[in-house]
Amino acid sequence: MLVWARQTAGLSEELAAQSVGLSASRRSSAVEKLAAIESGTTPPTRRQLMRFADAYRRSPTVFYLASPPTPGPRGEDFRTAPDAPQSSRDSALLGALLRDVRVRQSILRAALEDDEDWHRPELYGLLSLEDGVPNAVAAMRLALGVPNHDWGRGMRPDSAFGWLRGRVEKLGAFVLLAGDLGSHHSAVSERVFRGFALADAVAPFVVVNYQDAVSARPFTLLHELAHICLGATGVSAAPPSARPSRNHDRIEFFCNDVASEFLLPNDALSMSGQMRTFDAAQEWISPVAQEWRVSEAMIAYRLWRLERIERDVYRQLHAFYARRWHLKRAEMRDERGGPNYYVVRRHRLGKALLSQTRRLLQTEEISYTKVARILGVKPGRVEPLLREFSDVEHPLDI
Repeated sequence: MLVWARQTAGLSEELAAQSVGLSASRRSSAVEKLAAIESGTTPPTRRQLMRFADAYRRSPTVFYLASPPTPGPRGEDFRTAPDAPQSSRDSALLGALLRDVRVRQSILRAALEDDEDWHRPELYGLLSLEDGVPNAVAAMRLALGVPNHDWGRGMRPDSAFGWLRGRVEKLGAFVLLAGDLGSHHSAVSERVFRGFALADAVAPFVVVNYQDAVSARPFTLLHELAHICLGATGVSAAPPSARPSRNHDRIEFFCNDVASEFLLPNDALSMSGQMRTFDAAQEWISPVAQEWRVSEAMIAYRLWRLERIERDVYRQLHAFYARRWHLKRAEMRDERGGPNYYVVRRHRLGKALLSQTRRLLQTEEISYTKVARILGVKPGRVEPLLREFSDVEHPLDI
């Protein structure tokens, strides 16, 4: 059970030993001590089991089972892009992250169901595939109170994301930024997932991978919001470069098309003709991205969907923009220091989740232990985390 829990958490023996606090001695290394516990040679203490449970994101009771439990529902896997291979470690990390967020959402959902002051959001089931993309975009704009089709023109991507996030959260959804399991050792690349949605009538969750470029976050947020409006729980990656062939492909394309047209109306692309080469397409895309302050990769996707570029050109553009972002991210990590823990945590959790948990605490609807679990922190950090948080006009680029 310990081996299964470690592997499904995506941790190597070295990282697992470090996470549970095993240290080397003259007789054996930390990894050897872990191996002895996993093999049954050295029975774990109760304190060690609690550490394993914390490190592997599992309930302590799971270690007393005779065999691994049946995996819980993950929703649809909408990651259809063939150029995004996934290792077993990637799959384990993503699975652990999904389980973690699902547990947090389920605790909050139970509390809100018993809360007489909570008004159920009207997002769930707002859209259907039969609506068509233009009608779906219009419905989402109306629900979010977006004034016109060029509302975000010239707005910085981080500001656009913050503004959209506030609108989505006012409608009753919770928008989180998440991209690891507590440390950079467990980072889940945007190649593995861009975002996922937990479509729910009481406590819908949108999770955006903060490992991705800031310019891509407004698109991901709107894409996952479309999933919630369809009532389709699932995890998504980069827009696929093959035509839809299955029903869940139709859902993914629909959400991609709705999000991209929401951010960049067809009028902005009306001057583009057929571009047959990578260079011609890139040269045309760059100034449009600057003017509208949207992701170049998203514009490339729109051009492919409108048949202004061929699939091979779209794939080349997608790969080029991805490589450029990875190089930029590496430079950013080398240059900047670490920001304040609570500032980062507040930004990633979002105002809606912090507001609701604080209100539930004040009305004694929920315990500090459960709030800590919802927020993904230790109980001792709940008070300083909830203290004096406020809206941030320009969210941190973190």
